[in-house]
Amino acid sequence: MTILVTRPAPAGDALVSRLHALGRRGWSLPLIEFAPGRELAMLPAHVRELRRGDLIFVLSQQVIGWANHTLQQQGGHWPTDVDYYAIGRTTAMALHSACGQRVTWPHERETSDVLIQLPALQQLSGKRALILRGNGGRELLGETLRVRGADVHFCECYQRCDKTYNGYEEARRWRERQVDTLVVTSGEMLHQLFALIPPGDRTEWLLRCRLVVVSERLATRARELGWQTIVVADSADNDALLRALLQT
Repeated sequence: MTILVTRPAPAGDALVSRLHALGRRGWSLPLIEFAPGRELAMLPAHVRELRRGDLIFVLSQQVIGWANHTLQQQGGHWPTDVDYYAIGRTTAMALHSACGQRVTWPHERETSDVLIQLPALQQLSGKRALILRGNGGRELLGETLRVRGADVHFCECYQRCDKTYNGYEEARRWRERQVDTLVVTSGEMLHQLFALIPPGDRTEWLLRCRLVVVSERLATRARELGWQTIVVADSADNDALLRALLQT
């Protein structure tokens, strides 16, 4: 098994290093990189508007570094009297380290679909919800919180920027290295990878690879594009991805 990891640095590089340590063949092809979000400078003002019992949601690990730096730079701080929620365990741990407060996340499965099922999020009248995220993404969380009575505000803390590659060169490179397993952690990157590889290589190689993804929703998208061998990891963190890879 030779594995191509498409998630961005540093998480993608860390996963490849762990594979190498276990004697597995792995390569990195990050499809996106990160830049400061267009609304990042507004974060301290958003935080100051929160009151006791309001909510902060962090939807990825990338948010925390950008947000923490901006708050410190502008003399702000993470509030101590609001409720914190994260999309998954790894993000929750990083957020706890930054804010020092208890952070809740969906233990059953690390997705927004499961997050909104938490009992504490069913009735939110009178509460303000601040959602910290990257550019784009699903609107399910915000829409659901509004329906349940929350005053929802978003803050784009970082941007995902596509990296540019020559599809013919990349297809040749990875076919020569006998890559037969792909790790993809978002719908955006799935479609980007599909579009990058030329049609002939797509049919003869890409769609024949085993695909490891992080949700059933992403698996459904992959099937629609033509993948047949798909493994769904327990979550999007490297521990879960490694478990899924070692089981295949």
